[in-house]
Amino acid sequence: MKEIIFATANPNKIREIKSMLAGRYTILGLDSINCTEDIPETRDTIIGNALQKAEYIVEHYGVNCFSEDSGLEIDALEGAPGVYSARYAGPEKNSDANISLVLSELKGKNDRGAQFRTVIALYLDGQMHTFEGIIRGKILNQRRGTGGFGYDPIFLPDGYDQTFGEMNADQKNLISHRAIAVRKLQDFLVNKL
Repeated sequence: MKEIIFATANPNKIREIKSMLAGRYTILGLDSINCTEDIPETRDTIIGNALQKAEYIVEHYGVNCFSEDSGLEIDALEGAPGVYSARYAGPEKNSDANISLVLSELKGKNDRGAQFRTVIALYLDGQMHTFEGIIRGKILNQRRGTGGFGYDPIFLPDGYDQTFGEMNADQKNLISHRAIAVRKLQDFLVNKL
């Protein structure tokens, strides 16, 4: 089975993508190449951060890899928190604080439209490819569910009556922004390899 490095230290993302690509690829984390440093995420767009992380691994370790960046983009907040989703309420990357801040900023607003966006940057044999996944939905007034991670308990995808936080991993992995981007990555890899 073909091995590929996933340039993230987030165990939740690794678990999700491993389950989505199971049986086709062996997904290895940064520990497999002895990468213990924090990979920079200093660009001002989601695609910029995805590219930056993959470029860093290629430049420092010389291996084929893919990276991912995701964000919640809320219409009434002009796309915020966006690229700053993980650290919206501060550098601690506290999901509860991030959710509380979003709910506070949306208090009294009727427009609850939002989308999750994922961009995957794949560096394979010297070439870069990107894959995007978007799922539309709305932000609820309060948390529902304890599953998932990040903003999942307040995001209700269009056409569903459960938040990502109420769905089990298999349900979420069928429809999420990350799943959409991973399917595009998977299709590309199947046709390429």
